[in-house]
Amino acid sequence: MKRTLGVCLCAALLLCLLAGCTEEIPEYIPTGGALDSDTPHTRPTTDPQKPEEKQISLAYNAEAGMNPLLTMSFTNRMLFTLIYQGLFTVNNEYECSPILCKNYNVTSDMKTYTFYLEEAYFSDGTALTAADVVASLEAARSSDYYGGRLQHVDSITAYGDVVVIELDTPMENLPILLDIPIIKADEIEAEQPLGTGPYRVDGEKLKRQAGWWCTASLRISCDEIPLVNCTSAAQVRDAFELGGVGMACADQAVYNRIPYHGDYELWDCENGLFFYFVCNSKSEIFSNEAVRSTLTYAIDRDKLVETYYGGFAYSASLPASPLSPYYSSTLAGRYDYEPQRFYDAVAQSGLLENVPEGEKRELRLLVNSDDRLRLAVAEEIAGMLEKAGFAVKLVKISNANFVSQLRWGTYDLYLAQTKLSANMDLSAFYAVNGSLSYGGMTNAELYFLSTEALANSGNYSSLHEKVMEDGQLCPILFQSYAVYVRRATFSDLAPARDAVFYYDLGRTMADALMKE
Repeated sequence: MKRTLGVCLCAALLLCLLAGCTEEIPEYIPTGGALDSDTPHTRPTTDPQKPEEKQISLAYNAEAGMNPLLTMSFTNRMLFTLIYQGLFTVNNEYECSPILCKNYNVTSDMKTYTFYLEEAYFSDGTALTAADVVASLEAARSSDYYGGRLQHVDSITAYGDVVVIELDTPMENLPILLDIPIIKADEIEAEQPLGTGPYRVDGEKLKRQAGWWCTASLRISCDEIPLVNCTSAAQVRDAFELGGVGMACADQAVYNRIPYHGDYELWDCENGLFFYFVCNSKSEIFSNEAVRSTLTYAIDRDKLVETYYGGFAYSASLPASPLSPYYSSTLAGRYDYEPQRFYDAVAQSGLLENVPEGEKRELRLLVNSDDRLRLAVAEEIAGMLEKAGFAVKLVKISNANFVSQLRWGTYDLYLAQTKLSANMDLSAFYAVNGSLSYGGMTNAELYFLSTEALANSGNYSSLHEKVMEDGQLCPILFQSYAVYVRRATFSDLAPARDAVFYYDLGRTMADALMKE
């Protein structure tokens, strides 16, 4: 999404439950700073006849590696759209387009996908093979960055120049998960593997590929892009402000944001990081269904977004990104801020009765103590819940002990974040031994509805309605990252969650789908 900011005078997987906010932390949390909301706002103008600026430098972290299946450095991941390609690409509206996949078909039960590859080449001239695709996807299944999204994959097999993926459940739109970068099979663990994208790494620069295997309209067209080594968010900001780099991606989900100065244009893009509550259904407070299902009304999400994320997040009353096609604004409106409904449910539950005079019933809220921003948000939320008559106790647990505390279940509520896949799959919350199933979340009916939604997107509304009626999972927001670009560098950008320099090849999914 384009931010209407112009001249500024001031400046993952398993759970992301464990992550604090440091500079180069896993995938989901980008690096960087913030914007000054007191500066004048102007929308940059676009002249279609004006050629793109020919030169730009970009930041990278030399210590973090450039393997897209291994590195967790967002500074480096910003570059990967220029170096690597996936079978498909996904834009910021969750629309999928074919890249390395020329054609594909899917069986009637939607459990077997067959992908036919383009005649593509790596930067050394080596032809792309099905073995490269299989090796890359298999490595992605066990990676911290991509592993969670492939939880329903049973097998990935190469048959000649064809790749077949078998699933354990019907899936209507597997391709939306397959924007995973493909690298050579013999370079899976290489620090700097080759890709099939328009650029390759050449020392401390990206060099444009002569005779690139495909043609595409790129937002960046210079022959060489110098890379500037930056190992911290502050260094990225300083390099941007001093002119060392022409573009910077910044994380707004940090306690002390680093302000950016100078003349820039600004985009933001939802990054898939989902912030939410889980009620412990075995606690005395939230075993009460009426109290549990009305918790959503007690949370002023818009206040949290503006106060703690500088507007770089999207309030979400449903467990899906508000930018995705799976989010119903009409349904979401039924669960928005209306605190009296929660207060009434608590009062009618009898939970506040038989409490010693002068005391209040304690509500234990578990929170990650290593994340200062999350602690601040938890304190704000505690104040919202105390208005219902509770005494909220923040149980502050470090990264190292957080998951073990979730398993013990000695809390009423916990605050967490995780990166949801682009198809907004909730099955890990409700599956037996699911990777996100804590606090008594295992639920056969909701697991069934989660898989039904994967098979038919028309079922997401039914799933979300049931999730909110159950009340154990309480959505709060989806975070976004900021993309600062020196004015007049690009005519336009369309950054997506895993593709800052998003482009497609002008083909649609309908073009690629083989008709029977």
